[in-house]
Amino acid sequence: MAKVTVDGIEVEVPNGASVLQACEAAGKEVPRFCYHERLSVAGNCRMCLVEVEKAPKPVASCAYPVNDGMKVFTDTPVVRNARRGVMEFLLINHPLDCPICDQGGECDLQDQAYAFGSDASRYGEPKRAVKDKDIGPLIKTVMTRCIQCTRCVRFSAEIAGTPELGGTNRGENMEIGTYVEKALTSELSGNLIDICPVGALTSRPYAFVSRPWELKKTDSIDVLDAVGANIRVDARGPEVLRIIPRINEAVNEEWMADRGRFSFDGLKRRRLDRPWVKKDGKLAPATWPEAFAAIATKLSALPGDRIGAIAGALADAESVLALKDLMAAYGSANLDCREDGATIDASRPDFYRFNSTIAGIDEADALLIIGSDVRREAPVLNARIRKRWSAGKFPVAYVGPRGLDLTYPAQHLGVGPDAMQGFAETLKAAQKPMIILGRGALQRADGAAVLAAAWQLAAETGALTPDWHGFNLLHLFGGQVGALELGFVPGQGGKDVATMLAGGVDALWLLNADGFDPARIAAGTFVIYQGHHGDAMAGRADVILPGAAYTEKDATWVNTEGRAQRGRLAIFPPGEAKEDWRIIRAYSEGVGKTLSYDDMHAIRARLAATSPVFARVGEVARVGCTDPAGPAANGAVTGAAFVLPLPVYHQADVISRASDVMAQCAATYGPAPALAAE
Repeated sequence: MAKVTVDGIEVEVPNGASVLQACEAAGKEVPRFCYHERLSVAGNCRMCLVEVEKAPKPVASCAYPVNDGMKVFTDTPVVRNARRGVMEFLLINHPLDCPICDQGGECDLQDQAYAFGSDASRYGEPKRAVKDKDIGPLIKTVMTRCIQCTRCVRFSAEIAGTPELGGTNRGENMEIGTYVEKALTSELSGNLIDICPVGALTSRPYAFVSRPWELKKTDSIDVLDAVGANIRVDARGPEVLRIIPRINEAVNEEWMADRGRFSFDGLKRRRLDRPWVKKDGKLAPATWPEAFAAIATKLSALPGDRIGAIAGALADAESVLALKDLMAAYGSANLDCREDGATIDASRPDFYRFNSTIAGIDEADALLIIGSDVRREAPVLNARIRKRWSAGKFPVAYVGPRGLDLTYPAQHLGVGPDAMQGFAETLKAAQKPMIILGRGALQRADGAAVLAAAWQLAAETGALTPDWHGFNLLHLFGGQVGALELGFVPGQGGKDVATMLAGGVDALWLLNADGFDPARIAAGTFVIYQGHHGDAMAGRADVILPGAAYTEKDATWVNTEGRAQRGRLAIFPPGEAKEDWRIIRAYSEGVGKTLSYDDMHAIRARLAATSPVFARVGEVARVGCTDPAGPAANGAVTGAAFVLPLPVYHQADVISRASDVMAQCAATYGPAPALAAE
């Protein structure tokens, strides 16, 4: 550790730290544009100049290492004049766009010009202009505003792993762009908006829509993939206008995937805003009592074993619990949350969790990916893997379709399960080996055997020890793990999804279940669809109960690692739509099967009593493997090639399928390259 004195305040910082980090440790604000904590140091904006004792001139604090005994001064006449001079140079060509710039009110250049710049400019010559670049349907560019901080270039190359941005020309003619004009291909491209310190890169869907001080800001959770990124939902009136990430070092750091960020316009399209009941073969609007009466009439005439329920990938924990309790009141054990047919063994949590935890990726030293395109299934988690690879000594291999671009080098072992052993020796040589099994790898006839084989491989290669749990199942959406934690799977004698769809039940309650073809539901089955979008499944329903989307309710979600997190109501549901668990609670009371909770406090107490995960919201306990016994195999592994579950990343769920922005992305990018090649 080095002792550094900053403006008379002595601090200790690690050897090799920068002067800027020492200043921050002392609580001193140092302006910067090019410097970002998660990117390599560029040192090209010079805004972070400070004085160092015995140095002949001000130094760029972001790129200057500390020495023991160093004395730093952050607010002297020399420093103030230097910063004013730098700011004057930065503003020479910057346009006077503040009144019409979408970055206004959140602009680092605006804030720092006010705090550290001068009140006049000596530059009277004409400003330069730069042609805007078309880099896709998500990012709007106004490159005349660019100050060449190169944050976007470094993010694309270092974090996203898609080095598509760079600088051309020199001096005043320098421009940032894609060399050959093309759409950015990263699933993390929206983060460029957040890290750009000026208005050069802004959100195309949000352009000219609102000012930040007009927005109501609500903390929530992104449920459109299973990472559970912490987000902030910005709304005005009844409409979500923007979604941006919040910092959570253990989950998403400060990044967010594009589908969760930009699909919010799907929240206002194709919405179910009133109950519907099928009469004479056609759905007709109905009142809540009429919808409940139609359901009650049908279910009261059926024995419990002819009633079934399926929970979908976007169902929150409260509604899943309420539906499970309602089915228990009817005497039905026909429950399943694996609507995609994944043969997941729910008898033990570590059979279906990401046990190493997302933060634990930083400690791993070898990785095998089985049947998963992590880049598209969980872009933020994939960025964490790339970060670990960038640190060095991290061999990666994958089993799945040829030609996957994971943004880091990975050895392709084969297309089917028989190739899993090809990386065993590397895993055995590692201290903390990891295996990531994709949920899509279990959506096949031999899925149970694949799960057991992957677990067995983890046990044989030393990934399952009392100090380290290297077996990880990567889910696809935010509601999948919570339902498994609540035991929403067939009970004793209960039927699974395939059996229920094939006619094993006469009445089927679908809770946000949109992940399968409605044509699979047997003719004559009475279908209750409870959800928030008029997608294909709603057209098959006999009764529709309009629910609330994830931005429209207080709800609990569990991410792929088993971390319970809370989303909060940002806007109210449209029309007569209600929170899902309240719909089920109201129905239960009307049919004399009243559930034991009637407010949020009571149902969350019931959640905590059902699973300890819900008693420690926001936390996850990372433990080793104390029981190496694996899941039941139920058959043998076949050699069939793995098929990835998300052929079109931008339209993978009911919300993004209703989004015009995601439709534009799907048209621009098409299916995943590896799948297209197959």
